[in-house]
Amino acid sequence: MYKISDDLALVQTLDFFTPTVDDPFIFGQIAAVNAINDIYAMGGRPLTAMNIVCFPIQTMDKDVLKNVLAGGLDKMREAGVLLVGGHSVEDAELKYGLSVTGTIHPQHVLFNRGARPGDKLILTKPLGTGIISTALKAAEADDALVARAVGVMTGLNNKAAQIMLAAGDIHSCTDITGFGFLGHALETVAASDVGLRIDSAAVPIIEGVRELAETGYVPGGLYRNRNYFIDRIEKAASCPNWVLDICFDPQTAGGLFFSLPAAKAHATLEAMHKAGIDAAAVVGEATSGHPGKILIT
Repeated sequence: MYKISDDLALVQTLDFFTPTVDDPFIFGQIAAVNAINDIYAMGGRPLTAMNIVCFPIQTMDKDVLKNVLAGGLDKMREAGVLLVGGHSVEDAELKYGLSVTGTIHPQHVLFNRGARPGDKLILTKPLGTGIISTALKAAEADDALVARAVGVMTGLNNKAAQIMLAAGDIHSCTDITGFGFLGHALETVAASDVGLRIDSAAVPIIEGVRELAETGYVPGGLYRNRNYFIDRIEKAASCPNWVLDICFDPQTAGGLFFSLPAAKAHATLEAMHKAGIDAAAVVGEATSGHPGKILIT
């Protein structure tokens, strides 16, 4: 955050990566959404963006790049973001993303830490995009399943953020990306005297992902996340192993995960459902037990 005045500050983010789908236009959409959503997670309003492109000009058709950039621009326009420039370099592998600038009130910045005992925890998108992307590479994801994943990854978090901010008293917020749901959830209680209790049955999961997870179509990032974070996770017998795996699945352009007073949770969730954010769910609560850890039941 860069404070300009008592009531105005800038927030900045940057993200880019290799394709997660085969269609260049959709890849551009996903990469743009993934970057823009970081501003929403801070409680900010995205204003401008610059393209970041790595492209193998000697081996890949230029139309691929044209479609990637068109997909990104499509989502920038949807978010009300102005494209003001960018930079490209020649590389052996296609990569695309954005550097995004937004505005926020200096006193209203949301952080990925600060959950308080008694808070309810809301997740706004279903999990499983990393597993589906892995299955797609192995030609084991059917068109319907890929379409569900694309629908999740191309969805901006703008409506969810507006409803969240209208509720007020948001104690912590982050978006779920590469560390997986549990990895990012742990950020909200890191180095604190607060723990989280997650209800595995309440965690939204993309239809069809369970079968892929149980079959073994999981990305390497899932194993890395699990190995890194598992010491701070307590799994109850009631939590199925396949759900735990999906909770470590690295996501692309995932949903918001935030904590707020219990008294505001029901109305906030109801508003999200009315706005068409159907997968949004209360997935647990913050507690004074097991500080710095997560109990998943």
